[in-house]
Amino acid sequence: MKAFVVDKYKKKGSLRLADVPDPQIGANDVLVRIEATAINLLDSKVRDGEFKLFLPYRPPFILGHDLAGTVIRVGANVRQFKAGDEVYGRPRDHRAGTFAEMIAVDAADLALKPKSLSMEQAASIPLVGLTAWQALVEEGKVKPGQKVFIQAGSGGVGTFAIQLAKHLGATVATTTSAANAELVKSLGADVVIDYKTQDFEQVLSGYDLVLNSQDAKALAKSLNVLKPGGKLISISGPPDVAFAKSLRLNFFLRFVMRMLSRGTLKKAKSRGVDYSFLFMHAEGQQLDQIAKLIDAGVIRPVVDKVFPFAQTVDALAYVETGRAKGKVVVNVA
Repeated sequence: MKAFVVDKYKKKGSLRLADVPDPQIGANDVLVRIEATAINLLDSKVRDGEFKLFLPYRPPFILGHDLAGTVIRVGANVRQFKAGDEVYGRPRDHRAGTFAEMIAVDAADLALKPKSLSMEQAASIPLVGLTAWQALVEEGKVKPGQKVFIQAGSGGVGTFAIQLAKHLGATVATTTSAANAELVKSLGADVVIDYKTQDFEQVLSGYDLVLNSQDAKALAKSLNVLKPGGKLISISGPPDVAFAKSLRLNFFLRFVMRMLSRGTLKKAKSRGVDYSFLFMHAEGQQLDQIAKLIDAGVIRPVVDKVFPFAQTVDALAYVETGRAKGKVVVNVA
């Protein structure tokens, strides 16, 4: 089969289109013909080697973390899927590889594709949908009447998280450029801050939850907009000890992450708020819940551009510009 592979860890390194062996499936796996995949900044970070300490891949490896496609074959223990089913998912860590024509995925990481979506639309959902779900539902436990601040509202995670937070009954604030203000309002944002001309720290106060996806400066400011007892959940770091323990990392790596998050945790404690780092995990049951919301019209995908498979490298470069509204998708079929 054809696939885009990383030959070595390198910042801004190129991907190579290669012929690779077809995947082999285990007893709990599903072999999927990939119809569409999507591009995430996670792909860039994995290629650059930013996560190789705790998420190592041995080059050459296939990149890619989102998929929508058709089941070809299932393993001996798989009962919930059959050949011909249309599915979507985010393969678990250490099993990435959706920039390819086929992939073997643990059945627990898949769900039936939302019936109302095309393959391209469905491929845009898994990683950002799971990130938002785990931040707002699983970790944040957002309740009606709470105030939630979601940074970068026109990005992949932001466009999904705004809609989910509104569904949960929250008042939602977000940052974006003036050009994207109408987009985020259409998704449900109540307070829209133009990050080019306004400082969100001066506008917001008394928030219950902040979903941070930006740099250290934005992280520090985010602590100040929370009310006592509020939660700051960051998907851009710094990683903390709880994250290290969840991955069963060794003592040295736990120590490193303790040091990385020490300053943030100290500031959070002094303000009476909670800090946690979220690195999204694969979860097919959550994708099933998300599919129900999508088919009910509660959440809609936001797709900026669709690239052909041959232009996967161009699609990755476009995402790295930071200009995409919502998700960038690759049509593999």
